[in-house]
Amino acid sequence: MVKELIHDPIFLAQKSLPATAEDASVAQDLLETLIAHKDGCVGMAANMIGVLRRIIAFDNDGVYMVMFNPEIVKKSDAYETEEGCLSLLGGPRKTKRYKSIKVQYQNAQFQTRLKTFTGWTAQIIQHEIDHCDGILI
Repeated sequence: MVKELIHDPIFLAQKSLPATAEDASVAQDLLETLIAHKDGCVGMAANMIGVLRRIIAFDNDGVYMVMFNPEIVKKSDAYETEEGCLSLLGGPRKTKRYKSIKVQYQNAQFQTRLKTFTGWTAQIIQHEIDHCDGILI
């Protein structure tokens, strides 16, 4: 179900709790909400729909992907960029990102996976993991 977006910076600044298998419906809602906003959004974290769980959904080069409990375990090639966010009012803000990241996460079956992402997809994932950590750009 498409959910209303949260804009409260106090709520969004809270750290998310680990996701469990019982959060599968949250992941589905997150994905449906992301798809409903695909014209202006390429990634979302569960706190953006009011749920403090470590779940992100994003456009991975044209294919939507969901991660449970994502953690960046390696990063390289730092750069400065500007990003916007549907949850935050105002224009883009400057932030530091990495061109290449290695992410450990769980898939929908809660199997642990390790994958390297680069470029634009890596930037999206970093933004969404920041949301899980209560970091606002």
